[in-house]
Amino acid sequence: MAARGPPGAAMPGQEPEPEPGRCAHFVLRKRRFCRMIPAPGRRFCGEHGHEEEQNDRKRIPCPLDPKHTVYEDQLQKHLKKCNSREKPKPVYFVQDINAGLKDVVEIPEKQVPLSSLSLEELQNLIIKLKKASNGLELHLKEQILSHQALQEALSDPKNGESAFKHLKQQSSILGNMEKLHLLGPGRCFVEFGAGRGKLSHWVDIALENVENVQFLLVERATTRFKVDGKHKRRDSIFERLQVDIQHLCLNKVPILEKKKLPVVGIGKHLCGAATDLALRCLVESYTTSCDGEDEEPAPKRCRAAQTEEAPHKSAGNESTAEDRKPVAGIVIALCCHHKCDWTHYVGREFFKSIGLGPVEFHYFQRMSSWATCGMQETTSKVSTSEDSQDQTNDTEEHEHTLSRTASGSDTLQGILSVEERKEIGCLCKRLIDHGRIEYLQQQGYKAALQYYTEPAVSLENVLLTAVPNPPLIPEPTV
Repeated sequence: MAARGPPGAAMPGQEPEPEPGRCAHFVLRKRRFCRMIPAPGRRFCGEHGHEEEQNDRKRIPCPLDPKHTVYEDQLQKHLKKCNSREKPKPVYFVQDINAGLKDVVEIPEKQVPLSSLSLEELQNLIIKLKKASNGLELHLKEQILSHQALQEALSDPKNGESAFKHLKQQSSILGNMEKLHLLGPGRCFVEFGAGRGKLSHWVDIALENVENVQFLLVERATTRFKVDGKHKRRDSIFERLQVDIQHLCLNKVPILEKKKLPVVGIGKHLCGAATDLALRCLVESYTTSCDGEDEEPAPKRCRAAQTEEAPHKSAGNESTAEDRKPVAGIVIALCCHHKCDWTHYVGREFFKSIGLGPVEFHYFQRMSSWATCGMQETTSKVSTSEDSQDQTNDTEEHEHTLSRTASGSDTLQGILSVEERKEIGCLCKRLIDHGRIEYLQQQGYKAALQYYTEPAVSLENVLLTAVPNPPLIPEPTV
């Protein structure tokens, strides 16, 4: 029996024809006919209606998105319902609420690339880096844990190597959350940079028999193959917030306004500046009013002082920002320090205290990519595969970006060896992360960095954890 081609495909010696009831426009780029359905009695759909014989209606590019066209005489009607129109901002959108620096004087001008620095300039930067790193905790504690919620998935032979690595990381993140007593009832888990929502998915599995749990998945882009839609438990609610972290005011999210649950901020490989935006979102804008951009933030006070001055009110009274103590903990797997930005960085005061500024920060964040140059070979293999677009759903974002950053420093190979570059890159990462730790400590948190997985699983294997000091959620008594 002869093999049949796809619908609309031409047999040898025949002209290709559209599928029955489909548009007759042939899309050259896709080598097939348009699959839109034309109006009754028409051969072409609305997008390609200008090809219809005896059709005197003119189609023009949409002014909101020129990738599609519209009948000129229906332009005003189309603009009111076009998917590319500016939509009303959600109530929790507050412009630049977590952006950080607003004084443009302090923002450095565009710096020259590392490859353009002279040998003397590069050596001076490295001297400054090593001097600033003296006394810092450079050898982090290994906290490679696991959680029983993922044991079945980890032992499933159907999982490939990439899926297995992600599961190992998620298992360790949950293990660290459990060690900090953050997995429990009566709280809201906010996953920053949620993507498909896999981390929240496993937290929900771990809390299968726990009541009064809420999940907020923050992601600025639309995402395919989301897993949060699979959850049908009535006592576990998933809600997506499609907003940039920079503009997210958690105080105004309706479910948090209503339930006033303690928040646990989580993230798996939250790239660069997104980590700083998330930290500020949690420990600053969520504990202060979001009304008005010019409003001064509340003065910084230690957690113990807040506890003494503003004890918890009874459930019948309204809670204020002072006595709610809404952030129960923070657990974020860090990555892509080369994407950090001085404007958003929360550790600027720390940098200034050791005699460094935006210029040094710029070069240190670029040099931080040297710590993960080993990704370069892996990345090239992934990007050359035929279905690399689909693989982005199971591949961390940094695995696609690090090779480009790392390769930009190839001109320095004659100056520094690969091992020296990796060592310097690691110093840059630890220095940037230490600024985040100092920031959290000043805000009244007990913060720490630890290795949460092996380098063979992910070169970006550092986890930032923070809990209020004293803790918002008391440790369970045995």
